[in-house]
Order: sequence, then structure tokens, then C-alpha cells
Amino acid sequence: MSRRGNCWDNAVAKSFFSSLKKERIKRRIYSTREEVRSDIFDYIEVFYNRRRRHSHLGQLSPADYEERERLNEAVECL
Repeated sequence: MSRRGNCWDNAVAKSFFSSLKKERIKRRIYSTREEVRSDIFDYIEVFYNRRRRHSHLGQLSPADYEERERLNEAVECL
């Protein structure tokens, strides 16, 4: 996977940054770098990881998916 010229090496990162730019960055004008940092943190921690649905997770947010997996593991241990 990490050979030179392999286009799939950074597909996940490219997809994430594309979403970040489309959904947050391009819609706003920032006054300071701190404002940018704060907004990106908010996007990742509050929206992207907790509320945004992901198609590869069955239209669940990562937080909901992890919770479902935790419950499934608990049921399997019984």
C-alpha cells in the first residue's frame, strides 16, 4: 500500500479533508488562526465524530457505531 504512486495510500485523509472543506471551511471567513483552530476542533469532535452519518458505517455516526459495537460485545459475553 505504501509504494510510490499508489493512489489509495491517502484516500481516507483526502476524503476527510474534502468533507472538511466542503462542509465547514469554504463557508466561512476567519479573523484569526485561533478562530480557525477552534472551528476545526468543533467540526471534528462535535460534528464529524458524534453526529455526522458515515455511509461506510451503515449511516451511523462514529459515536453511535462504537456504542452499538460495545453493546454487541457485551451481549456476546453473556
